[in-house]
Amino acid sequence: MKKDVDTIIERALTNVQSDRGEAIYLLTELKMYLAGAKERYADSGAIAAKYVETLQRSNEQLVKLATLLQRREAKEGNVTLDEDDKQELLDIINEK
Repeated sequence: MKKDVDTIIERALTNVQSDRGEAIYLLTELKMYLAGAKERYADSGAIAAKYVETLQRSNEQLVKLATLLQRREAKEGNVTLDEDDKQELLDIINEK
């Protein structure tokens, strides 16, 4: 069971890192586009908000993973997951 959980956590972390990298890249590109003319803000503000929202979600996912890992460590190696932990992991994976 521990190996399965570790694999899921590793996959979730990889997904979070990938999503963050893509969002940061796109946000940087959008900033350069917006710097070209102030008039562009009106049509691109919603897009910028979506990129920032993606970054916020990835932060939330990292906090969830950290909480799960902290719980596991607190149990001194007992890797038994309760239903809430399992649901949190599934939520993290399904958000991808």
